[in-house]
Amino acid sequence: MKAKFIIVEGLDRAGKSSQCELLVKELSKSGPVELLKFPDRTTAVGKMIDAYLQSKSDLNDQAIHLLFSANRWEAVEDIKSKLNSGVTLVVDRFSYSGAAFSAAKGLDLGWCKHPDVGLPEPDKVIFLDVSEEVAMQRGGYGNERYEKLEFQRKVRSIFQQLREPNWAWINADESVENVHQRIVQALGV
Repeated sequence: MKAKFIIVEGLDRAGKSSQCELLVKELSKSGPVELLKFPDRTTAVGKMIDAYLQSKSDLNDQAIHLLFSANRWEAVEDIKSKLNSGVTLVVDRFSYSGAAFSAAKGLDLGWCKHPDVGLPEPDKVIFLDVSEEVAMQRGGYGNERYEKLEFQRKVRSIFQQLREPNWAWINADESVENVHQRIVQALGV
Protein backbone atom coordinates (compact mmCIF):
# COMPACT_ATOMS: atom_id res chain seq x y z
CA MET A 1 0.00 0.00 0.00
CA LYS A 2 1.31 3.45 -0.97
CA ALA A 3 1.70 5.77 2.01
CA LYS A 4 -1.27 8.09 2.39
CA PHE A 5 -1.58 11.49 4.04
CA ILE A 6 -5.01 11.50 5.70
CA ILE A 7 -6.32 14.52 7.59
CA VAL A 8 -9.18 14.25 10.09
CA GLU A 9 -10.90 17.58 10.64
CA GLY A 10 -14.08 18.58 12.42
CA LEU A 11 -15.72 20.73 15.00
CA ASP A 12 -14.71 20.55 18.64
CA ARG A 13 -15.92 17.38 20.39
CA ALA A 14 -16.70 15.67 17.05
CA GLY A 15 -14.66 12.63 18.08
CA LYS A 16 -11.55 13.31 15.99
CA SER A 17 -9.08 11.84 18.47
CA SER A 18 -11.11 8.65 18.97
CA GLN A 19 -11.60 8.19 15.24
CA CYS A 20 -7.93 8.85 14.50
CA GLU A 21 -6.91 6.13 16.96
CA LEU A 22 -9.36 3.64 15.44
CA LEU A 23 -8.22 4.54 11.94
CA VAL A 24 -4.56 4.01 12.83
CA LYS A 25 -5.45 0.52 14.14
CA GLU A 26 -7.42 -0.28 10.98
CA LEU A 27 -4.79 0.98 8.54
CA SER A 28 -1.93 -0.70 10.42
CA LYS A 29 -3.28 -4.03 9.12
CA SER A 30 -1.96 -2.99 5.68
CA GLY A 31 1.35 -1.36 6.58
CA PRO A 32 3.10 1.19 8.79
CA VAL A 33 0.89 4.01 10.10
CA GLU A 34 1.50 6.87 12.51
CA LEU A 35 -0.75 9.40 14.19
CA LEU A 36 0.14 13.11 14.28
CA LYS A 37 -1.84 15.73 16.19
CA PHE A 38 -1.95 19.47 15.69
CA PRO A 39 -1.27 21.62 17.40
CA ASP A 40 1.76 19.70 18.61
CA ARG A 41 1.84 21.13 22.12
CA THR A 42 5.32 19.69 22.86
CA THR A 43 7.36 22.13 20.74
CA ALA A 44 8.32 25.66 21.82
CA VAL A 45 5.69 27.10 19.46
CA GLY A 46 3.20 24.45 20.59
CA LYS A 47 3.63 25.44 24.23
CA MET A 48 2.71 29.03 23.35
CA ILE A 49 -0.39 27.76 21.53
CA ASP A 50 -1.33 25.55 24.48
CA ALA A 51 -1.17 28.49 26.90
CA TYR A 52 -3.36 30.51 24.54
CA LEU A 53 -5.94 27.72 24.11
CA GLN A 54 -6.20 27.29 27.87
CA SER A 55 -6.76 31.07 28.18
CA LYS A 56 -3.52 31.43 30.15
CA SER A 57 -2.20 33.97 27.65
CA ASP A 58 -3.60 36.40 25.10
CA LEU A 59 -2.36 37.04 21.58
CA ASN A 60 -3.95 38.95 18.75
CA ASP A 61 -5.75 36.86 16.14
CA GLN A 62 -3.08 37.26 13.47
CA ALA A 63 -0.25 36.26 15.82
CA ILE A 64 -1.96 33.10 17.07
CA HIS A 65 -2.90 32.15 13.51
CA LEU A 66 0.73 32.42 12.43
CA LEU A 67 1.85 30.37 15.44
CA PHE A 68 -0.57 27.57 14.49
CA SER A 69 0.86 27.65 10.95
CA ALA A 70 4.44 27.68 12.26
CA ASN A 71 3.58 24.63 14.37
CA ARG A 72 2.58 22.74 11.20
CA TRP A 73 5.69 23.94 9.34
CA GLU A 74 7.87 22.62 12.19
CA ALA A 75 6.70 19.12 11.22
CA VAL A 76 7.00 19.34 7.41
CA GLU A 77 10.33 17.57 7.02
CA ASP A 78 9.21 14.78 9.35
CA ILE A 79 5.91 14.42 7.43
CA LYS A 80 7.67 14.25 4.06
CA SER A 81 10.29 11.82 5.35
CA LYS A 82 7.69 9.46 6.80
CA LEU A 83 5.52 9.53 3.67
CA ASN A 84 8.57 8.93 1.45
CA SER A 85 9.58 5.95 3.58
CA GLY A 86 6.12 4.37 3.16
CA VAL A 87 4.49 5.39 6.44
CA THR A 88 0.83 6.39 6.16
CA LEU A 89 0.01 9.40 8.34
CA VAL A 90 -3.31 10.00 10.04
CA VAL A 91 -3.38 13.62 11.17
CA ASP A 92 -5.72 14.99 13.85
CA ARG A 93 -6.32 18.56 12.56
CA PHE A 94 -4.15 20.38 10.03
CA SER A 95 -4.22 23.57 7.99
CA TYR A 96 -7.97 23.53 7.34
CA SER A 97 -8.64 23.98 11.05
CA GLY A 98 -6.23 26.89 11.12
CA ALA A 99 -8.03 28.66 8.29
CA ALA A 100 -11.53 27.86 9.56
CA PHE A 101 -10.99 28.92 13.17
CA SER A 102 -9.18 32.16 12.27
CA ALA A 103 -11.67 33.13 9.56
CA ALA A 104 -14.50 32.45 12.03
CA LYS A 105 -12.90 35.15 14.21
CA GLY A 106 -13.28 37.59 11.33
CA LEU A 107 -9.93 37.34 9.55
CA ASP A 108 -9.93 37.19 5.75
CA LEU A 109 -10.10 33.56 4.62
CA GLY A 110 -7.56 34.12 1.83
CA TRP A 111 -5.10 35.61 4.31
CA CYS A 112 -5.73 32.69 6.67
CA LYS A 113 -4.91 30.11 3.99
CA HIS A 114 -1.76 31.85 2.72
CA PRO A 115 0.78 30.89 5.46
CA ASP A 116 0.02 27.20 4.80
CA VAL A 117 0.65 27.33 1.04
CA GLY A 118 3.28 24.69 0.32
CA LEU A 119 2.40 22.30 3.13
CA PRO A 120 1.93 18.69 1.98
CA GLU A 121 -1.45 18.12 0.32
CA PRO A 122 -3.65 15.40 1.81
CA ASP A 123 -4.78 12.36 -0.13
CA LYS A 124 -8.06 12.50 1.78
CA VAL A 125 -9.72 14.79 4.30
CA ILE A 126 -12.28 13.27 6.64
CA PHE A 127 -14.57 15.92 8.12
CA LEU A 128 -16.48 14.87 11.23
CA ASP A 129 -19.67 16.91 11.43
CA VAL A 130 -21.24 16.91 14.88
CA SER A 131 -24.48 18.62 15.91
CA GLU A 132 -24.43 21.22 18.66
CA GLU A 133 -26.59 19.02 20.87
CA VAL A 134 -24.28 16.02 20.65
CA ALA A 135 -21.10 18.11 21.01
CA MET A 136 -22.38 19.66 24.24
CA GLN A 137 -23.18 16.22 25.69
CA ARG A 138 -19.62 15.00 25.15
CA GLY A 139 -17.15 15.30 28.01
CA GLY A 140 -15.15 18.48 28.44
CA TYR A 141 -17.15 20.72 26.09
CA GLY A 142 -16.47 24.37 26.87
CA ASN A 143 -13.09 23.81 28.54
CA GLU A 144 -11.09 25.58 25.85
CA ARG A 145 -11.27 29.00 24.31
CA TYR A 146 -13.12 28.14 21.07
CA GLU A 147 -15.75 25.79 22.49
CA LYS A 148 -18.70 28.19 22.28
CA LEU A 149 -21.80 27.38 20.23
CA GLU A 150 -22.01 30.50 18.07
CA PHE A 151 -18.31 30.30 17.27
CA GLN A 152 -18.59 26.61 16.34
CA ARG A 153 -21.43 27.51 13.93
CA LYS A 154 -19.15 29.99 12.19
CA VAL A 155 -16.32 27.45 12.04
CA ARG A 156 -18.63 24.88 10.44
CA SER A 157 -19.70 27.41 7.82
CA ILE A 158 -16.05 28.13 6.93
CA PHE A 159 -15.26 24.42 6.71
CA GLN A 160 -18.10 24.13 4.18
CA GLN A 161 -16.38 26.83 2.09
CA LEU A 162 -13.04 25.00 2.32
CA ARG A 163 -14.49 21.64 1.27
CA GLU A 164 -12.82 20.10 -1.78
CA PRO A 165 -13.50 16.98 -3.90
CA ASN A 166 -11.13 14.84 -1.81
CA TRP A 167 -13.19 15.44 1.34
CA ALA A 168 -15.57 12.96 2.97
CA TRP A 169 -18.18 14.74 5.12
CA ILE A 170 -19.28 12.31 7.84
CA ASN A 171 -22.09 12.60 10.39
CA ALA A 172 -20.30 12.25 13.74
CA ASP A 173 -23.51 12.17 15.81
CA GLU A 174 -23.68 8.40 15.36
CA SER A 175 -21.97 5.78 17.52
CA VAL A 176 -18.18 5.62 17.52
CA GLU A 177 -18.30 2.31 15.62
CA ASN A 178 -20.73 3.59 12.96
CA VAL A 179 -18.61 6.69 12.37
CA HIS A 180 -15.51 4.49 12.10
CA GLN A 181 -17.21 2.27 9.50
CA ARG A 182 -18.19 5.34 7.44
CA ILE A 183 -14.59 6.57 7.53
CA VAL A 184 -13.27 3.17 6.44
CA GLN A 185 -15.79 3.15 3.56
CA ALA A 186 -14.83 6.69 2.54
CA LEU A 187 -11.18 5.64 2.37
CA GLY A 188 -11.99 2.49 0.43
CA VAL A 189 -10.11 0.34 2.95
